[in-house]
Amino acid sequence: MVMQNIESQLLLWLPKLVMAIAIFLCFWVISKITQTVLRKGRNRFSLKDPIRSLVSGGAKISILVFGAITALGTLGINVSALVAGLGLSGFALGFALKDTISNLLAGVMILAYQPFDIGDYIVVAGQEGQVIHIDFRYTTLENNEKIILILNSLVFANTVSILRKNE
Repeated sequence: MVMQNIESQLLLWLPKLVMAIAIFLCFWVISKITQTVLRKGRNRFSLKDPIRSLVSGGAKISILVFGAITALGTLGINVSALVAGLGLSGFALGFALKDTISNLLAGVMILAYQPFDIGDYIVVAGQEGQVIHIDFRYTTLENNEKIILILNSLVFANTVSILRKNE
């Protein structure tokens, strides 16, 4: 009797499980294609490599999360609580990491708008030096054999004076 009940439940769940796996695999393929297009699209998108990598990775993760939620919904799982939990978790995580996210977004804006380039001699937030590196978190200056790391949120929020443009 118990074995028949398990078999009948398995027969009910098997088509849903196959469909959920197929849906997730479709989303996985779409995420791979999207990531490849965004990474290799050098001519179509005028984005620098770090920004292109960030955008392509974010798109891939977003598509996979959406695919997982869709697949779980296909299985008959109530995903409304999961979606609400993701929203609340995202809010809490965003609040906890607001300074880090601020630096990241400022780094993206600096790399996208390029107010100064590597090799330029700038003054920002009371510090001055030649720009030797720009990433998502810091802008790195060199002045008299001294390395200065300035948070990108400070660079973005303060006045930047370019004293010597790298030609």
